[in-house]
Amino acid sequence: MRKLALSDEILLSVSQPARYIGNEVNMVVKDPSKVDVRFCMCFPDVYDIGMSHLGIQILYDMFNRRDDVYCERVYSPWTDLDAIMREKNIPLFAIESQDPVRDFDFLGITLQYEMCYTNILQILDLSHIPLHAEDRTWEDPIVIGGGPCAYNPEPIAPFFDMFYIGEGETVYDQLLDTYKISRKQQDTREQFLKKAAQIPGIYVPSLYDCEYNEDGTLKSFTPNCPEAPEKVEKQLVMDMTSAVYPEKPLVPFIRATQDRVVLEVMRGCIRGCRFCQAGMIYRPVREKDAERLKDLAWKMLKSTGHEEISLSSLSSSDYTGLESIVNFLIDEFHGKGVNVSLPSLRIDAFSLDVMSKVQDVKKSSLTFAPEAGSQRLRDVINKGLTEEEILSGAFEAFKGGWNRVKLYFMLGLPTETVEDMEGIALLSEKIAERYYEIPKDQRNGKVQVVASTSFFVPKPFTPFQWARMSTKEEFLEKARVVNRKMKEMKNYKSLKYNWHEADVTVLEGVLARGDRRVAAVIEEAYKNGALYDSWSESFRNEIWMKAFETCGIDIAFYTTRERSLDELFPWDFIDTGVSKEFLKREWQNAIDQKVTPNCRERCSGCGVRRFGGGVCYENQN
Repeated sequence: MRKLALSDEILLSVSQPARYIGNEVNMVVKDPSKVDVRFCMCFPDVYDIGMSHLGIQILYDMFNRRDDVYCERVYSPWTDLDAIMREKNIPLFAIESQDPVRDFDFLGITLQYEMCYTNILQILDLSHIPLHAEDRTWEDPIVIGGGPCAYNPEPIAPFFDMFYIGEGETVYDQLLDTYKISRKQQDTREQFLKKAAQIPGIYVPSLYDCEYNEDGTLKSFTPNCPEAPEKVEKQLVMDMTSAVYPEKPLVPFIRATQDRVVLEVMRGCIRGCRFCQAGMIYRPVREKDAERLKDLAWKMLKSTGHEEISLSSLSSSDYTGLESIVNFLIDEFHGKGVNVSLPSLRIDAFSLDVMSKVQDVKKSSLTFAPEAGSQRLRDVINKGLTEEEILSGAFEAFKGGWNRVKLYFMLGLPTETVEDMEGIALLSEKIAERYYEIPKDQRNGKVQVVASTSFFVPKPFTPFQWARMSTKEEFLEKARVVNRKMKEMKNYKSLKYNWHEADVTVLEGVLARGDRRVAAVIEEAYKNGALYDSWSESFRNEIWMKAFETCGIDIAFYTTRERSLDELFPWDFIDTGVSKEFLKREWQNAIDQKVTPNCRERCSGCGVRRFGGGVCYENQN
């Protein structure tokens, strides 16, 4: 019987002890002494969040298909257990074997959002792994990061031995094989890192030097050895249908954020929203065959016992096999104790018809993401959604029995005016009015329109990477403008307005476009108690403000400063396939309020055709 790393006494004293004991359905069990490489996969947030992450499920399955590799998992201990582990000097352990994380060959950390950066330091600290890569020896695992935030790894570069740029299904086998050979040859740690840097998509920060201009901007970013390439090219899976995918995904004992079978229908997006990093870095669009999805649906439901199945993509409505797979799921599973969930749908006649079949209309609400309150600003951000489409979609939904609508907007977008802000309230009011156009005897109770605004953060590899960001005070004033206008509306009692925290947004802005100098701030904040910064109840802005002051780092330099088109960015050494020239054109199109057609309407020459796939590539051959 497996010996747990935590005593029963400790487990009974913390919330949700099932987060730490393992033994979930479909957990992989191997003899650690009979494998060559032990890989600990980490999601630097609480178990309930991390268990919902599809990327880890895919890599966990892929690694464990190799006889010579044992992949296990670790998540951030919640604050109650964190305190106990520090007090009793208990090293952080992997869930499967309960062995210390420091005993592994690799610690792979997924980087899904910037606000988890202090949790990364928590993982290293509790594992007794030196925070700085330069202080590690072969007694420590190779710490590797991957995921969307790896597309600007510089703010956390000192804490990582390497980063994987791109999708994990491509060159991990080559990296693991290189590691095995390196250890067999008794290479030094530095020798291995130099060999790894020659693998496409692997970025080793210690092999690069950066210089700064007097004004603080980046002067140069260059390799300091011949093994490191000048450009690191992202790695992509082009054949989604035959790509590895877990047929027996892990099933948590406690309720996770997304407690369901997930079918990934495609990667990439044809839409080209100018604020959206995912829409740029995951280009080109690659679809999974509907027949493969049908086969996976059966196998995954059978192997997990889940009672819900969901489609996953950036924009499921753009999946060409949508009608086929949706009708299959409804016919095969709905009514048999399995719910069908369809996120990321554009609200059109087909989507409403499908949702009416799979949702309890009386209990559900519909979600629209206009992102901006005016058509002018929607054109600036290239949303590709007109007011008439929003209103007619809402009207059709109301006729179908829905009476609750959620609207998602952003405040602080480039070129935004007071009219654009007030447009959020006006659009919400227009939607409510469409409900009252339905005869009274055909309405489903009262209507509720909930408008929520987040604050805009410019992200690397988007046309808005040059944009000025608002200050905390500016963000809050924008929210007040919307709130005041909302109260003037005739149907105010049917409207509700929520807005995001400005403090968190400003910090996210620094971390998103930061350089290596920001790492000192992250470390200082962590050492003074910052942890779980994406959680409202844990976020302590005063710790971060003090850290910026202590480290002499100017927040405005990374947020509100205007950037010139020829500035060298900390992430410019990464080649995503989308050219900087294209992003500059799109930035100018935004300023000119010009809409760029989606990829199925016309190729806009973004640069990803060289990967040999995607809708634009197919249409031009």
